[in-house]
Amino acid sequence: MHLPTGSAQPTISVASADASPALKAALWDMDGTLVDTEPYWIAAEIELVRAHGGHWDAEMAKTLVGNALETSAKVLQDAGVKLEVREIVDHLSTKVIEGIRAALPWRPGARELLAELHGRGVRCVLVTMSERPLAQEVVNALPAQYMEFLVTGDSVVNGKPHPEPYLNAIELLRAADPELTAAHCVALEDSAPGVASAMAAGVATIAIPHVVALADDPARTTWDTLAGKTYDDVAAVVAGRAASVGART
Repeated sequence: MHLPTGSAQPTISVASADASPALKAALWDMDGTLVDTEPYWIAAEIELVRAHGGHWDAEMAKTLVGNALETSAKVLQDAGVKLEVREIVDHLSTKVIEGIRAALPWRPGARELLAELHGRGVRCVLVTMSERPLAQEVVNALPAQYMEFLVTGDSVVNGKPHPEPYLNAIELLRAADPELTAAHCVALEDSAPGVASAMAAGVATIAIPHVVALADDPARTTWDTLAGKTYDDVAAVVAGRAASVGART
């Protein structure tokens, strides 16, 4: 389920801090946040570029972490891959799907936190730049139907770091709860493009850096891991951001 391609971007209001917004929705990134698939992406990129006679290594691959797949594909073309963008995206996605079917490594604490949030009535959504076939493989591997819907890279016009993926997710959530705003949501992200996308959409953002380190930013929350984190920890981030927004207005 997603907004039609090319549709106007929704305007999402952020509730006043005085409203003390409750945590209503958790918007989950996938690669590097929910599951440790980045090594699969990196290996697939290296193999593809080298097959076309170019040079690519793990450090170069890290510069693409979190980007829209079409953006990454164009970079790989510049590195010597003689395929169309669509062909590159399909090739990489197929390789990663093969990898996760063999072994799907979950990030520490991710499934436990997802289960607790869902159990406490928090609506959970996947917001990923991976395309739907790959994202669905991961969702199908979860022990329960935690994700209400998926916003994937092939369902948006502008991928991360643009705010469109998160704005679309919030608009879809509002279909069942018109009073929901960005202030009721939290995003969990591991990459700079993902963090930028969520923050630009006005969502309280928790960064859990993994493959690539992130610069310090007081406008977001940074955790070393999701292991041991609870509903109360996440709700405190939402409340803290509301208080911070209120202090600036």
